[in-house]
Amino acid sequence: MQLDPETDLKLERIIDVPRKLVWECWTTPEHIKHFFVPEPHRVTACDIDLRVGGRFNTTFEVNGSEMKNNGVFLEVTDGEKLVFTDSYTEGWKPSENPFMTAILLLEEAGEGKTRYTAIARHRTPEARTQHEQMGFYEGWGIVVDQLTRYAKSLSST
Repeated sequence: MQLDPETDLKLERIIDVPRKLVWECWTTPEHIKHFFVPEPHRVTACDIDLRVGGRFNTTFEVNGSEMKNNGVFLEVTDGEKLVFTDSYTEGWKPSENPFMTAILLLEEAGEGKTRYTAIARHRTPEARTQHEQMGFYEGWGIVVDQLTRYAKSLSST
């Protein structure tokens, strides 16, 4: 995939969780609530219709305020790739203030490990810079750590 350094941010890690379990966590609303926003913030609601054009709606509690983030899936490749955006909501209704399109790539990386790649694509270099300054690398890194910890707790039960 060709990335544009002017508008794209990328985080890549090898995590000690099987790809199938990472996929399950990313595509199940109840699982999303356990990792999708850096603690101490919380996901208070999640609604997923896992298909192209299907909804990916989340509600966050951040510093006591509620933040709704509604979007759609642009691409779904079972077990391998999720592409979602807040540029549209369900029914392809354009959003008033879109921020980014996210691409999640999952690849086998050896016995029980996953190459986890998260890409955030932005409309403008200014939006990319804003996201980086908001803490993209730290925040998305925390999310990966939370996902790994949560997924490991599932596999040990």
